[in-house]
Amino acid sequence: DRCQTLSVKGISTTMGQEQPVSPQEKQVLEDLEIPLARRPTETLFQEQPKTGNQYLEDTLLRSYLKTHLPPKVLEEVHQDLERFGNRLLTKIQPLGWECELNPPVFRQFDAWGQRVDRIDTCSAWRRMKEISAEEGLIAEAYERRYSNWSRLYQAVKLYLFSASSGGFNCPLAMTDGAAKVIESLGIPGSLKSAFDHLTSRDPRKFWTSGQWMTERRGGSDVGNGTETVARRQPDGTYHLYGFKWFTSAADSDVTLTLARIADAEGQCPQGSRGLSLFFLRVRDEEGKLNNIQVQRLKDKLGTRQMATAELWLQGARAELISAEGRGVASISNMLNITRVHNVIGAVASMRRMISLSREYARRRVAFGKLLKDHPLHMQTIARIEVQWRGAFLLLMEVVRLLGLAETNLASEQDQLLLRLLIPVAKLYTGKQATAVAVEAMESFGGQGYMEDTGVPVILRDTLVLSIWEGTTNILSLDVLRSLAKSQGQVMAVFLSTVQKKLELVSGIAELAPAVQRVQDAMGSLAQFLQKAGSEPTVTMELAARDFSYSLARIYTG
Repeated sequence: DRCQTLSVKGISTTMGQEQPVSPQEKQVLEDLEIPLARRPTETLFQEQPKTGNQYLEDTLLRSYLKTHLPPKVLEEVHQDLERFGNRLLTKIQPLGWECELNPPVFRQFDAWGQRVDRIDTCSAWRRMKEISAEEGLIAEAYERRYSNWSRLYQAVKLYLFSASSGGFNCPLAMTDGAAKVIESLGIPGSLKSAFDHLTSRDPRKFWTSGQWMTERRGGSDVGNGTETVARRQPDGTYHLYGFKWFTSAADSDVTLTLARIADAEGQCPQGSRGLSLFFLRVRDEEGKLNNIQVQRLKDKLGTRQMATAELWLQGARAELISAEGRGVASISNMLNITRVHNVIGAVASMRRMISLSREYARRRVAFGKLLKDHPLHMQTIARIEVQWRGAFLLLMEVVRLLGLAETNLASEQDQLLLRLLIPVAKLYTGKQATAVAVEAMESFGGQGYMEDTGVPVILRDTLVLSIWEGTTNILSLDVLRSLAKSQGQVMAVFLSTVQKKLELVSGIAELAPAVQRVQDAMGSLAQFLQKAGSEPTVTMELAARDFSYSLARIYTG
């Protein structure tokens, strides 16, 4: 009764009885005595998902470029993107992981007690800066080699770079925004050198820029939250005094920031009309901080690869670059660009998670078959793939319009549509990216929850996308402002543009149900607007988020 039958790997033996044991059976029994993880005969239960050249594997991207780009542009762009895809796979992705494993460190004092306020970043982070210059990730948009398609081409490279960049896509967003502001000001002589550095392809000359707006009283409410004071000096420069609560990419070379100019009596104008825009170098030629003290680095949920700091400005030397009191209007160009970058980051993170999830489904066996052969699993992946595809096409539409505007080829309707779609795309894709990341993480089961797989990093970094550069509610209210400011023109352009797109496919039978759904949604939207016109303002404000979501879904559809 103490005998037990054991069946392993097709070999059956009875324990507790004397019987001949073959060499094969003996090996199996010896294996059973070794802890599972140490058995040399065992193989890994789960295979790591591995993706290839992200450009060549992205059929939607390649299809879009083939459909829209002029043939000669497409030929050049295709060659460069294929090369860049290989560089991402072999060189840049490993650097991105190094950035995650080696976050910045703040050294406040040296060994002899001298205050140095040094932010040390890893070699991989510094290499990312060099690569960004070499690949022209900022320069491409300003050289305009491909006229109105240059901005779209830059966006495509950033989209491919983003998920492998180790967080370096964030300083690039602000660098692009700073270059845009300087260009919009006509590149005045005093800023010509800075513009050349920000848009350089030479790693030795390339600068990155910060964007120092958030202070202790809050983020988006800069009109009431900005306390920094600017005092004019005899040479025409200004000294800035204040506390910047949240400065992303604190290791940048230069920055743009808002401050209030004090008059002869030391009084400062209040509200947003009292704000002016300033440019400053963060360090001098010897690397010494420009009368700036670092209080601490922020301990963030995600984007840990990048140094975000609290800074004291204690007479930081700066140059006034906007008209007095026109700081908010001048920096709006920067905000538009950084919001577009936010959309790029959102779409890129969705693409990365989905490609890993799809690849995993081709390798992982559960319940006797590959995950890709389970209909419910594939339906789940298909649903998030649709979210990504829609977000990708919305992004391409935004950067296409931006490219037209930057080359003076945009019609008035194009410009109105762009003004509306930037906040709509930013707020909606930020939410989409988080939802897609969570769903894709679940598709890996418990492995998706393990830090060393890299999946949690993508989720954490994605969460900032609905917060940075304006939360969902703030941007929803911005959408309402664009409607009010244009006296309804924006909405008329939106509806007519969607209608024209629907007419282009009206003769395709397979798309008839989809066309009908979009038309029904437009009808509901028009009814809501008509009814809201007679309601108190608060009614429209309460509906702002749902209204903005509707705009995003309709245009994406």
